[in-house]
Amino acid sequence: MAKRTWTLLNVAEDQFVEKLELTSKDVDGVPEGLSIIKRRLYGGMRDGVDVIEVDNGAFRFVVVPTRGMGLWRATLGEVQLGWQAPVKGGPIHPSLVRLEAADGLGWMDGFDELLARCGLESNGSPVFNEAGVLRYPLHGKIQNIPAHQVEVSIDDSGEITISGVVDESRLFCGTVDDAELFGKKLRLTTSYTTKPGEPGVRIVDTVSNLSAVRGEFQMIYHINVGTPLVNAGSKLVAPVAKVAPRFLVEAEAIPTWDTYPAPAVGGHSACLYHDLLADASGRTHVLLHNAEATQGVSIFLNKNQLPCFTQWKNVQAVEDGYVTGLEPGTNFPNERPFEAKQGRVVTLQGGESRTFEFAIEAHADAKSIAAAKKDVLKLQAGREPEVLHEPNPEWSIT
Repeated sequence: MAKRTWTLLNVAEDQFVEKLELTSKDVDGVPEGLSIIKRRLYGGMRDGVDVIEVDNGAFRFVVVPTRGMGLWRATLGEVQLGWQAPVKGGPIHPSLVRLEAADGLGWMDGFDELLARCGLESNGSPVFNEAGVLRYPLHGKIQNIPAHQVEVSIDDSGEITISGVVDESRLFCGTVDDAELFGKKLRLTTSYTTKPGEPGVRIVDTVSNLSAVRGEFQMIYHINVGTPLVNAGSKLVAPVAKVAPRFLVEAEAIPTWDTYPAPAVGGHSACLYHDLLADASGRTHVLLHNAEATQGVSIFLNKNQLPCFTQWKNVQAVEDGYVTGLEPGTNFPNERPFEAKQGRVVTLQGGESRTFEFAIEAHADAKSIAAAKKDVLKLQAGREPEVLHEPNPEWSIT
């Protein structure tokens, strides 16, 4: 099948396109209603940020090459995927995000996406050395590194692909024996693909070790949804084998783990760790829907690629960041040394790669949600989840 490709950015060849607008008229034979708009934002904290806005005729989404190829917002009709972050005026330029802030939480300065990648060297809680100096910041660096190569393609059927390459790399003069100090020469190659009328987008990521020696990495996909989809009575429908709180103080969220309360002034935040059930091929499916079961979002993934699943319930006032995070990953978002001891840091030999495939799909009516729920329940197959009211020592630092 014939495909046309436009290069929007190639640093190695000194190519850059500030503005591009493509519609069905630009590619013979593809369905009407498609559009791709690449533009640069100006003013405020978004100054200099590049975005790519895609419309497949039904589903619209915004990719941000400047922020690690993150996914900023998405809509399907009246269904809005994303959240109202306290960070305003985004997407925030990475130069304004203080990743090395002394408290280790600088990553939050720019956090407002629907999909933010956490990694690659580390992706969990901040880690400090014995002298109290930050070693690994919260959620890593990849989300705040601009892509150095970006392309857009459309084939004869109207299938659209946005692809990009982001490097997290630096010189390190050390020994191979210190495994934690490697993983500094990593490349993320990513693509977002959607067909005309498709109610979502498919994502394929490949993490490669560019070094001649072994490297290590972690990856969590921080998928975030807030109002109006999430509100009092919203439900998480997931094929759960086991669920446990991250910390004992978060155990109060366990009895109602699958239900969301209304936003609350001074409310709580909790992370719940899940072991999901999957079919023989590793395929699994998580559904989040509103209280009326008329709007929702599904995440399709492969447990063989992403074995850990974190549910973040941030029950605050909307103004303060009422949101849930649905987070498939190679590990749980604990401190990196703990995850390494549990075998949840991925090792890549020199030149080796690892690929992750998942999809995000919006649901705009009760019929679509009912079908998604049926699929999840099929994976559950009548098995009761094991609900732990205390942290699992294999999953959490206790």
